Amino acid sequence: MSLTRRDFARTSAITGAGVALAGSVGALATAPNALASTDAEETGDASRSASATGRHGVGYGPLLPDPDGILALPAGFEYRVITYSGKTKLESGEITPSNHDGTAAFCGPRGATLLVNNHELKGPRAGWKHPVPLTEGLVYDPAAAGGCTVVEVRPGDKVAEWVGIAGTSTNCAGGSTPWDTWLTCEETEDKAGQNGMTKDHGYVFEVDPEDRRANRNPKPIKALGRYAHEAVVIDPKSGHAFLTEDASGPNGLLYRWTPPAGFHHGRGKLRTLADDAGVLQAFKCFDSGGKFVDDLSRATEIGTVYGVDWIDVPDRDAKTTPVRKQFADGQITRARKLEGMWWGDGGTYIVSSYARDESPVQHDGAVWFYDPKRRTLTLKVLLGVNPDPSVDGAFDGPDNITVSPYGGLVIAEDGEGVQHLFGATDSGRTYPIARNELNMGTADEPEYSEFTGVTFSPDGHTLFANIQDPGIMLAITGPWKRQKRG
Repeated sequence: MSLTRRDFARTSAITGAGVALAGSVGALATAPNALASTDAEETGDASRSASATGRHGVGYGPLLPDPDGILALPAGFEYRVITYSGKTKLESGEITPSNHDGTAAFCGPRGATLLVNNHELKGPRAGWKHPVPLTEGLVYDPAAAGGCTVVEVRPGDKVAEWVGIAGTSTNCAGGSTPWDTWLTCEETEDKAGQNGMTKDHGYVFEVDPEDRRANRNPKPIKALGRYAHEAVVIDPKSGHAFLTEDASGPNGLLYRWTPPAGFHHGRGKLRTLADDAGVLQAFKCFDSGGKFVDDLSRATEIGTVYGVDWIDVPDRDAKTTPVRKQFADGQITRARKLEGMWWGDGGTYIVSSYARDESPVQHDGAVWFYDPKRRTLTLKVLLGVNPDPSVDGAFDGPDNITVSPYGGLVIAEDGEGVQHLFGATDSGRTYPIARNELNMGTADEPEYSEFTGVTFSPDGHTLFANIQDPGIMLAITGPWKRQKRG
């Protein structure tokens, strides 16, 4: 049943202040300089930063420079390199692929942690020094460079890595499933014959981290559509899949896939679906007055709540026209750079990395929360335009995201200038967790790669994250604590 504008307006009128905010994360950062413990740190006054952190109980204090030049962390924290493209090797003896992206952690055998790691390698293999190896039986398109590896972190600091899927392209954020598999997403629209590809791309594939045999003969889940996929989450109650599209010209969409009647999720079940199984729809938002919202960047205040309706996609396989271009103005809502998603608090957190270019209103990052029960979308995080990205005093460009077992969110930064992992508490405080110190440029023109793949281990003791270029997976441990509201 659709949520009509009249229903949404009536609900808003009854509650007075709009639909109540859902989830544990409330209003968070509102501007680049609205930082909890970083403002003093970034001006060089570490003692003042630590004092403020202690007083408010937010974060872990200032970040300390790393003598090895990889990762700055607060006092008491440490990191370990798990994989490093060009330096570590797979079980087969081949080099760890580069360009680490989305990652999720699963319980493995005998106390191990299994991680599935996307490698965002676009286009033909010849363009990359360390593509995903074409392991026999695990290849979709032998021309494509991307795919996933599975990393097993065993007790005693032992690490093993092998290919989960190969021959895919631009494997980006992806997402885990309630049945403990990984959905890897191709952020591309290349078709066979384009950019050197021999098969159509722009699909979602399922990867089983534990059963290697289940990954043989990869098959795209065409029911979820063909477009520039970024991330996906599964509603464990309804079985709906929610998917983001990172595209422009025009801006991308948020999608919902409804499974067909009688379908029951489980390991390997998605690949058994017919190409047109279920219903794929794009979102359409309207405000409490029933006015249509053309682009999510229109929201300029934390706590903004939109009602959501879902509109059927005409041709999900985009045979002649990209999916996002199959809708006329006024039919659906768009957003710039819809990126990471994470299920938590009964709904899904959704990142719009920034709004520039063709977006009607400019910002440098937003996080929304979709409540499937209320069918509402609430703005949780809004980062204003960063006026000077060269100064290390602001967060911008949120990308991958996870819900922290210690409260709030942990966000991977893919912005301008120095890159961070940062946290955001329930009440609006933001704080640094790590800073990338691996300069890929020069002293005069430094260049720092984005963070990706932020995810906690199943026991919550370790935060895994990636530096995308050259491709480093890191395990961060330390005195994690429940984050107070601040």
